[in-house]
Amino acid sequence: MTTLVVGASGATGRLLVEQLLKRGQTVKIIVRVLNTLPETIKNHDNVSVIRASVLDLSDAEMAQHVNGCEAVASCLGHNISFKGIYGHPRMLVTDTTRRLCNAIKANKPEQPVRFVLMNTAGNSNRDIPERITFGQKCVIWLVRTLLPPHLDNEGAADYLRRTIGQSDRTIEWAAVRPDNLIDESEVTKYEVYSSPIRSAIFDAGITSRINVGHFMADLITDDDVWKKWKGQMPVIYNMASS
Repeated sequence: MTTLVVGASGATGRLLVEQLLKRGQTVKIIVRVLNTLPETIKNHDNVSVIRASVLDLSDAEMAQHVNGCEAVASCLGHNISFKGIYGHPRMLVTDTTRRLCNAIKANKPEQPVRFVLMNTAGNSNRDIPERITFGQKCVIWLVRTLLPPHLDNEGAADYLRRTIGQSDRTIEWAAVRPDNLIDESEVTKYEVYSSPIRSAIFDAGITSRINVGHFMADLITDDDVWKKWKGQMPVIYNMASS
């Protein structure tokens, strides 16, 4: 099985790549620079590196890179800097999601390609009723207004929900929503829910990046996990230590 990963040089993306390689998968990665990638990824026999800025690729190039992939995963995000938050491209995640989906469709795959998007617990799944307090709605409105990356995360998930939907013949999708992200060296026990069980604003849980990578890899490689969560926006939390 071959998976294309964008955002593979990021803190979570490279952990996803490592999890896929542990499962014996073949991985293509699109990265602008290689210096943040560990040697175990750069020099791995099952990794193909495409040096490019993903939005600078032509439609034909994008379709070529997607061709032959049974899954596509996006761990893209904005750098936590003034330029990363307020500079261009402001809709990096949304525009990349749209272009990757168009590339998948252009190849007319015989079987649906799995698209796994890393998102955020601060974004609601508006396909289902999710309880959100008035206070959280107000804060999210401010975040959406003041911080373009949140609007970008919403746009990417909305594209999958509204444009791809639940019955597309070429693409099946899932949007993974971690809560407050932390770094851990090992995969630990975690829980996955269809909706948040706590407020992402006033009572945030924690999710280790390596657990996000593990769960995204499971979605890509495990048919039972995929059947359970496709077309949904699962929320992942680290399991509290007893």
